[in-house]
Amino acid sequence: MQLSNYLKIYPYSEEPGYFLLFSTKRASTILLHESVLKSIEEGNLSSDDKETLLSLGFLVTDREEEKRDILSLFDNAFKGIKLSTLMVYMNLDCNLACRYCYEGGMKGSFYMSPETADLLITLIESHFNEGRSVHIDISGGEPLLSIERIKYISERCMSSAKKRGLKYTFNLITNGTLLTKKNVEELTALGLKGAKVTLDGPKENHNLYRPFKSGSGSFDTIIRNIKDACEIITLQIGGNFEQKNYREFPRLLDYLIKEGITPEKISLVKFVPIIKTGGEFGLPEFSNACASINEPWLFEIGLFHREEILKRGFYSPKIKPSICLIDSPDDIIVNYDGTLYKCPAFIGWKGLDVGDLRTGIKDYRESHHLDVWKKDECLDCEYLPLCFGGCKYMKLLRDGKIDDVDCKKPYLDATLEAFIKQDIKYRLKADSV
Repeated sequence: MQLSNYLKIYPYSEEPGYFLLFSTKRASTILLHESVLKSIEEGNLSSDDKETLLSLGFLVTDREEEKRDILSLFDNAFKGIKLSTLMVYMNLDCNLACRYCYEGGMKGSFYMSPETADLLITLIESHFNEGRSVHIDISGGEPLLSIERIKYISERCMSSAKKRGLKYTFNLITNGTLLTKKNVEELTALGLKGAKVTLDGPKENHNLYRPFKSGSGSFDTIIRNIKDACEIITLQIGGNFEQKNYREFPRLLDYLIKEGITPEKISLVKFVPIIKTGGEFGLPEFSNACASINEPWLFEIGLFHREEILKRGFYSPKIKPSICLIDSPDDIIVNYDGTLYKCPAFIGWKGLDVGDLRTGIKDYRESHHLDVWKKDECLDCEYLPLCFGGCKYMKLLRDGKIDDVDCKKPYLDATLEAFIKQDIKYRLKADSV
């Protein structure tokens, strides 16, 4: 037995003599007495301890075989898309004038046509015919500007699914201004399960960054809609910050609780930095956005926000292995015109489409450089399952190409131990041996 390649070991000062182990491959955590670590090194581990550590991913029979298993994770790509994640952009129009919108100059009166909607329905029905239920994420622009088209697609798909004893469901990614009780109730009958809504901090900050096109604030409208919608569907709340305003965001959480939007009514809260736009559609006038997770100012802020979210009883995602949409063969983004992409941030970038609804998806392994992480430097890195080469969009913003990794090691070196301890403190007790 050998310790896994994909493992972090930290001294645990809270309990002298113990070490905190975290499997980056399994997202499992355990407190291990130093005597057990010594037994592993000496090869005389008890059978019970061996079984526990194997099941949690801390031990492997062969470290080189473990690397080979990681290398083969995506070998089944291009053997038929199964729509693990399907994100559909109904339009590129919006009723807000956000200062930092990553869609930038792409926005306009661009809506999905009836013909494209029918092609989308055909794609979804092909998966019903293969005996698979389908869940999609519907986005924009502002997707609820296309509510009649959403109803048309959903009515057709729900009818097809029911005939086969399957399910059709969808979530909305929306600015929340049109997420009225009436709209939610109508769409729930057609498969709506949840929505993600953006609030950029407390009222004065949000209204500065996310006003209506008229210039008036959108905060009160969104809060009113959240109050109604959270009684009907599952809601997530996101927010976008920059360095000068991040400390204002906990006041939003306190306001939500005061208004009765309490943790049990919200499934997830997550705040993220504003990301730079790029390419011909970029917004160069907004200069405070980031282009790398490794920017030092983000280290403290990520921990600060997560602590504030968790201590108020809201849920924030655990640190766990993640695979980029680009690397996952079953994830696809459909633009309003039927063009297919592997990342929503790639929409509008020349050469980064991967087909269309009419002709199907093409082989994008070379154009999207899927294997950049398959090198010794990455395979030997304990963070590989949390990274798999990082964010190709960030790499594209900085270097204009995606032919190498966007390494997250500086960020994870600075934050992972603290994130794990937050999980122990607020959500779970680590096992101990």
